[in-house]
Amino acid sequence: MTTSIRMSSDVGGTFTDLVCVKDGHISVVKSDTTVGNFEQGVLNAIGKSGANLHDVVFFAHGSTVVINAITERKGVKTALITTRGFRDVLEIARGNNPDIYNACYQKPRPFVERALRFELTERLDSQGQVITAPVLSELDDIIAQLKAEGVEAIAVAFLHAYLNPSHEREAVQHIKALWPQVDVIASHEVCNEWREYERTNTAVLSAYVLPPTKAYLQRLQGALQQEGLQSSPFIMQSNGGIETVSAVIRNPVTLIESGPVGGMLAAATYGALVGENDILALDIGGTTAKCTLIRDGKVPVNTDYIIEKSPKTAGYPIKTPVVDIVEIGNGGGSQAWVDAAGSLHVGPQSAGSYPGPVAYGRGGVQPTTTDANLLTGRINPDLFVGGTVTPDIDAARQACALVGESLGGLDSQQVARGILRIANANMSNALKLVSVSRGHDPRRLSLMAFGGGGAMHAVSLARELNIPKVIIPPHSAVFSAWGMLMIDLRRDYLQTRLLDSTVAHAAELSQAFHLLAANAVADFANEGYGEEQVRLECYAELRYQGQEHTVKVAYSHVAYAQHSEDAATKHRVALETMNVDFHKAHEREYSFELDLPIEIVSLHLVAFAEVEKSPINALPNCGEDASPALKGEREVDFDECGIHLAKTYYREELCAGMKLTGPAIIEESGTTTPVYPGNRVTVDAYGGLHIELTAAEANP
Repeated sequence: MTTSIRMSSDVGGTFTDLVCVKDGHISVVKSDTTVGNFEQGVLNAIGKSGANLHDVVFFAHGSTVVINAITERKGVKTALITTRGFRDVLEIARGNNPDIYNACYQKPRPFVERALRFELTERLDSQGQVITAPVLSELDDIIAQLKAEGVEAIAVAFLHAYLNPSHEREAVQHIKALWPQVDVIASHEVCNEWREYERTNTAVLSAYVLPPTKAYLQRLQGALQQEGLQSSPFIMQSNGGIETVSAVIRNPVTLIESGPVGGMLAAATYGALVGENDILALDIGGTTAKCTLIRDGKVPVNTDYIIEKSPKTAGYPIKTPVVDIVEIGNGGGSQAWVDAAGSLHVGPQSAGSYPGPVAYGRGGVQPTTTDANLLTGRINPDLFVGGTVTPDIDAARQACALVGESLGGLDSQQVARGILRIANANMSNALKLVSVSRGHDPRRLSLMAFGGGGAMHAVSLARELNIPKVIIPPHSAVFSAWGMLMIDLRRDYLQTRLLDSTVAHAAELSQAFHLLAANAVADFANEGYGEEQVRLECYAELRYQGQEHTVKVAYSHVAYAQHSEDAATKHRVALETMNVDFHKAHEREYSFELDLPIEIVSLHLVAFAEVEKSPINALPNCGEDASPALKGEREVDFDECGIHLAKTYYREELCAGMKLTGPAIIEESGTTTPVYPGNRVTVDAYGGLHIELTAAEANP
């Protein structure tokens, strides 16, 4: 009898993670990421798992292919065709200079150079009414120039197309007739909201990454099907949902943060299982650390995403729903280096899989966080990289000693401690950005850490931020991949719709949501999902009249009936409730509310299509005694807490209900959890580790 398997893969900067669920049993695999040929790393991981793709009924995949193409400038030569007179929208951008005292400040360079930005005669007014019909004959010369320039993708972005996309549709149709081979994306296909610069930039970036993304996903799909996969894989999107390959190819910028968000959704799911709804979720991989704040069990989604923003540059806005995360260049492979002033830094440069940390013995010379954890005894040499690599400890020690010479003669152990302190400080600052900086007290939250390095640094970070509890979920090293098996298909429908939020417009608002809902149901029907499988959530972007930006609140009523008295009452109550919620949300965000009329700016409908989940099974309760999982003892450097003889436990043998006290080390194939002296650990019903800090640590 054949047993079906559900499988997911997550391609990171260093490792490719794979999770297989068969008969409720979860098995995990890590394989080196094969840069430049990511699908091979996925196939390698599948090969290591021993699973037969013929038995796989569901396959989900997340990767960093889109964000890598953008940040490394490895997209394709892209052109922009826009409304006459608006060629320089990308160049003008916004006046939000973050480096206000820099007289030589330059705006970020557009992804389309001016010579490849073309104007077409056409015009809509601000209500979407036609002023000038598009002169499509002008496209003949434009396309001839683009062919001569070797352009591979075209973005079409016309003024006010979010209200009326007819001109963009006509232009795209004409372009495809002239040049069937070229990839074309129109702005209304990726963003139906106002703000010309943001919408145009989103269309340009989506076109910029379309050819490499399409090629990668088609190679991946072909390779998986050649190996026996019968169904099409699903792709993890940045909005926290999965989607079909064909859908994401039509709008590839939705994959801008495809890799990291799976773990954030998994954190919310696991938190709900164990009764923890207010969580700082932290994912530490080999290259980066990512974090978000989950309140009331909900993962925040931001529709105004900006990449490459820093104190010195405004970055590039992207109008697509993205889980609200903060990401920094610190992970297990982050390299330590000394600047010209003699100060020690860690990251953002990463050793990746090749050559990897110095202890890998593959030619690396700069010590990394992993090398430092090895030298402090936190990583068991016998379980290094899951026991597949014998670490070159002497090389790691020598690399740290060389760095120590540049720091005034510090020994390798001191350097290792310094590397970990700086790495922890960097990650602590990231956690503060999603908590303290937004008015949330970490002392009222729990820290859930995952990824290959999450458990390794979690307690140190909790001590720094006075967080009372750390949770290390089961299978934490591949938690993002596991999360992809726990979520539904998701599509977001956003539409700018300027309305006064008054009872007079209650029915009009409800009808607008009804039309979006009808589109969502029809789109999912095309993918084979019935209306009964679709779940809808509605939100509105509101502001006080005269304000520039908005606050998002929920709208509770979707159903629409034109001539029903009962429906009219429901519409009015839903709108009035939304207005009350807006006042509360505005006060929460900005500490005040105003006695001013409220204006609706944009509608946001989220549509989910339910798919089968892979629930996690509870473990047997074996009592509080954790000694059956005890493996031995070794000396471990707990930094400011000193060097201690720590008991070592094998996590796979810990049962629900078991308890232990630090100093201890809990080991598993993909990661290690240091438990500081005095910390108390309880294993929950599903195998998660709940580490409670001492009162002195949690409330200094």
